[in-house]
Amino acid sequence: MIISDIAVKKSISVMVLAVIIIAIGTYSYLVLPRESDPDITIPYVFVSTSYRGVSPTDIETAVTIEIEKKLKAIEGVKKIQSVSSEGLSSINIEFVTGTDIDKALQDVKDKVDEAKGDLPADLEDDPAVFEVNLSEMPIAVYSLSGTCGLPCLKDIADDLKDDIEGISGVLEVEVTGGLEREIRVEVIPDKLAYYGLSISSFQETLINENRNTSGGAIRMGNGRFQLRVPGEFRSPDEIYGLVMGMQNGQPVYLKDVAVVIDGFKEETSRSRLDGKSAVSIAVKKRTGENIISISKQVDELIEQANATWPNDTVIVKVMDKASEIKGMVADLENNILTGLLLVVLVIFFAMGLRNAILVSMAIPFSMLLSFTVLSLMLLSLLRISTVIWSRVPPGLKPLCRRLPRLHIRSSFLP
Repeated sequence: MIISDIAVKKSISVMVLAVIIIAIGTYSYLVLPRESDPDITIPYVFVSTSYRGVSPTDIETAVTIEIEKKLKAIEGVKKIQSVSSEGLSSINIEFVTGTDIDKALQDVKDKVDEAKGDLPADLEDDPAVFEVNLSEMPIAVYSLSGTCGLPCLKDIADDLKDDIEGISGVLEVEVTGGLEREIRVEVIPDKLAYYGLSISSFQETLINENRNTSGGAIRMGNGRFQLRVPGEFRSPDEIYGLVMGMQNGQPVYLKDVAVVIDGFKEETSRSRLDGKSAVSIAVKKRTGENIISISKQVDELIEQANATWPNDTVIVKVMDKASEIKGMVADLENNILTGLLLVVLVIFFAMGLRNAILVSMAIPFSMLLSFTVLSLMLLSLLRISTVIWSRVPPGLKPLCRRLPRLHIRSSFLP
């Protein structure tokens, strides 16, 4: 009773404290990140190496084994598994539970760098080292389709990608599907040998000519202007007239030894919507950011950009985590209000209106304090449900799943 006696004597202090709790709790509730998936550390690191056109046996000997030799020396490694298939080496490194995954990832990258000297020199790309982070899964996926063609849709998606990545809280945007223009120069070996040109000199000349050059600066009056000599090719016709060398005093043009093809890059991914070719745009957020706020900003940006697109261009949101989380937050708010109303009714009939109001105030104040603590602990609003669920005894979990109107909503339960 000491606390209650002090509260009665210091009524003004209690009122000030209540106002502070309401203000801080309300602010914490508004700024708390809305997430449905808690951050889970998966003790795995993956190494993927592409070596196109090589058999599984050669991949294992030349790539997989060489990398595994270095990885075995890493501290905390529990198990290493590898799969060598045609053109691809995949290595999975499992670490002991509790290992700092960031440090483990850096250790693996260092060991892979050490192994590069023992790998084949003709590898197109360096081995890729990565981890799995559930918080970096896409929060929204859009599918863009229309009648303007896949190259046009690809250009629209690339422009959207740059705009969306400018939104605060967006980690990255991935575009899949579509066609990207590519100017390909195919050399004719017989003609190259006839004119006495090597493939290395041909490549060096082509690269050096396709480059802008600085022309220094020029002064005109009181002004100083930078000069630039444009040299990048703008059309395939410009490439044909490139001089590759001399023979018998006559210039040898690129059109004499090669063919220029104006086409598209090789497709690495495809996307379809309702049976039609489309381009997909996947949006990922940074850890701890508000999914609902980011999704709203992306939708507004797309709505503004839609006016500049060709006719019959349609964009459909095929996956949206924000709508799922909005439902979870609505259920949480509904459960709070329902519990408050039931407490007021029960106590009203048992103890009267005054006592019912006083006792019922404990519910909103406890929730506001909880939101404040969650904010200080850098937890998301919905992650607390996962923590509560982990504390429920195993024997009671089936019962909780059958009662969707408990304060732990069934939609929250893993």
